[in-house]
Amino acid sequence: MSLRRQHVLVVEDSDEDFETVLDAAQRAGISHLIQRATSGDECLRLLRGADRRRDAQPALVLMDLNTPGDDGREALRQIRNDATLPSLPLVVLSASANPRDLQFCYAHCVNAYHVKPVEHARHLEVPQQIFAYWLGCVVLPD
Repeated sequence: MSLRRQHVLVVEDSDEDFETVLDAAQRAGISHLIQRATSGDECLRLLRGADRRRDAQPALVLMDLNTPGDDGREALRQIRNDATLPSLPLVVLSASANPRDLQFCYAHCVNAYHVKPVEHARHLEVPQQIFAYWLGCVVLPD
C-alpha cells in the first residue's frame, strides 16, 4: 500500500462534528490516520506542504464548507485549480443544503456532496458510509 492511502484530511472547525467523524471512521473499520484542518486556509497549507510530494497527499479529503478564514468553497476552488491535485478525491459534508452551494461544489468537481443530518445517529451514519465507500470500495489513484 502506498503512503498516499494512509491518511484522510478532514476539514472541520466544529470539535463536536470532528469527534463524530472520528467515531464514524472507527465504526467503518478505517485504519487510516485522520488529519484535521479547521479552516480552508489550513487545508491548503497541508495540501501544499513544502515537499508537495504526491505520496504525501491524502487518500480522501472530507470537507465542511463553512469554516473560518478562507472557507471550504475557496479551498475547493484552489484545490481544483491546482495542477498537482487533479485526482484528489474530495467529498463535501456540510450543514448547507443551499442549492447554490451544491451547484458551486459540483461545478468545481467535488466527487460527492452530503448534507450533515441534524439527528446525531444519522450524522454518525453518513460519514461512516462515506468512509466505507471511498476507502473500502473505490479504487483510488496512486
